[in-house]
Amino acid sequence: MNVWKKCAAAVLFCLLAMPVSAQNVLLVGDSISAAFGLEIEQGWVRLLEQRLAEQNEPYEVVNASVSGDTTAGGLARLPALLEQASPELVVIELGGNDGLRALPVANMQQNLSAMVSLAREAGADVILLGMRIPPNYGPRYSEAFENAFVEVADEHDVPLVPFLLEGAGGVEGMMQSDGVHPTAAAQPILLDNAWPAIKQWLDGN
Repeated sequence: MNVWKKCAAAVLFCLLAMPVSAQNVLLVGDSISAAFGLEIEQGWVRLLEQRLAEQNEPYEVVNASVSGDTTAGGLARLPALLEQASPELVVIELGGNDGLRALPVANMQQNLSAMVSLAREAGADVILLGMRIPPNYGPRYSEAFENAFVEVADEHDVPLVPFLLEGAGGVEGMMQSDGVHPTAAAQPILLDNAWPAIKQWLDGN
C-alpha cells in the first residue's frame, strides 16, 4: 500500500470512529494541512481545533488532508467524506500540487467548483483557502492559477482566503528546506490567515 493510500485509509478509519452526533468541520487539504514534516500537533489544523475548544465552539475538526493530493484527488474523495462526516462546514485547501505539477488551471478550477457544489448539495457551507505558486512558473500561469480561486469563490459566493501562506511563504525561517512546506513557527500564521473567515462563519451559526 503506497503512502497516499495509507493516509486515505487513516482518514477513513477516523471518520468511521467518529460519533454520529458530532458537529463537524471537514477540512479537505494536502500536505500544507496534513502538517508535512512536522508533528501533527504542531500543524495549523490542530491549532484550529485548540482555538475552537478554547472559545467553547461545539465543533469537531475532521482533518481529511492527504499529502500530495490534487484537486482531482480531493474531488474523488469528497463524496465519501461528506457521507461519513456530515459536516456543517467544508474548508477546501487544495490546488498547490496542481500548480507544482503545472496541471491545467482550467481543470483545477472545474474540480474546485465541483467540490463546492457537492458540499453545498450535502447541506454544508464552504470556505476556500487559496494558494499561489512560485514565480518561476511564469506570470501567465501564475496569474491564471491565482485567479482560479477568485473565480470559483465568486461563482459560488463563498468566502475566500486569498493566500493561506501569506506572511510565511518565502519568509526566512518560515519554510522548511524544500521551500514548499511551512515550518512549525509558521503554523500560527496559517491559522491567523484562515481564522477570520472561519470566525465569520461561526458568528453566523
